[in-house]
Amino acid sequence: MTADTPARRPISLVLASPRGFCAGVDRAIQIVERAVEKFGAPVYVRHEIVHNRHVVDRLKALGAVFIEELSEAPDDRPVVFSAHGVPKSVPAEAQSRQMIYLDATCPLVSKVHVEAQKHYDAGREIVLIGHAGHPEVIGTMGQLPEGSVTLIEDIDDAAAWEPKDAANVAFLTQTTLSVDDTADMVALLRERFPGIAAPHKEDICYATTNRQDAVKHLAEKAELVLVVGSKNSSNSVRLKEVGLKAGAREAHLIDDASGIDWTWFDGVSRVGLTAGASAPEDLVQGVIDAISARFDTTVEELVEARETITFKLPRLLTA
Repeated sequence: MTADTPARRPISLVLASPRGFCAGVDRAIQIVERAVEKFGAPVYVRHEIVHNRHVVDRLKALGAVFIEELSEAPDDRPVVFSAHGVPKSVPAEAQSRQMIYLDATCPLVSKVHVEAQKHYDAGREIVLIGHAGHPEVIGTMGQLPEGSVTLIEDIDDAAAWEPKDAANVAFLTQTTLSVDDTADMVALLRERFPGIAAPHKEDICYATTNRQDAVKHLAEKAELVLVVGSKNSSNSVRLKEVGLKAGAREAHLIDDASGIDWTWFDGVSRVGLTAGASAPEDLVQGVIDAISARFDTTVEELVEARETITFKLPRLLTA
């Protein structure tokens, strides 16, 4: 044993369940894979299909070409729109260019788009709770004419917003936010505008909620929480934040096992492990293997919920 290798002391590793891929991410990845199978390479993908470097790199190897704007794709090759959704102008441009396009927008994001349109048609002023610059926010705001939706990022924004007609307002939310932080903003909006129109069903998606609930329970059991996910993944970043707020001494977001700093384990006997909705399970297994190689590890699973939801693929790929 070398001097820098810790002794194999016991560590209890608690796995959150559910973790990793949600139904929307799984569908989006399948759409790219099937498109390459059906049309051959290259298939162009507008924006990262999901926010995970490992997933993107694997799809690149299959023949996907990732672009930021539709203008970067040729007219004669298929293009896929990412799971986060796109402004209405993007499919309109694809149609005008007679492109083959596949929309991998998560159906739960599409639900928010439909709600936005209904509120707009009803003449309501709309606020969207979300993070500026996130592709889902850009896509949702881009469903309506510019200036139709006001973005609220925090409680101060919720306190400052002054609509033209306080009696005719509505709110929407990004699907991957912190449930608790969003609840505080919604409560303030309801207090300020008692008649504010709300989503028929919570906009924050079931997968985000389930993973945040699970990490709260992890944090009660573990001193250290590790979240597998990319730094540009909103839902993964929220898991880290929720773990810290729920009482974990430390919580860290890592791309994979190579991101572990083993000094985090000093004085730790119980480690919680989860993964964002765009992180593949093989990365979680890699972390388990790395920890097991250094410590005498016992693994248990903390089951918060069972997820059985699946979403259909576009007809163009199943016909």
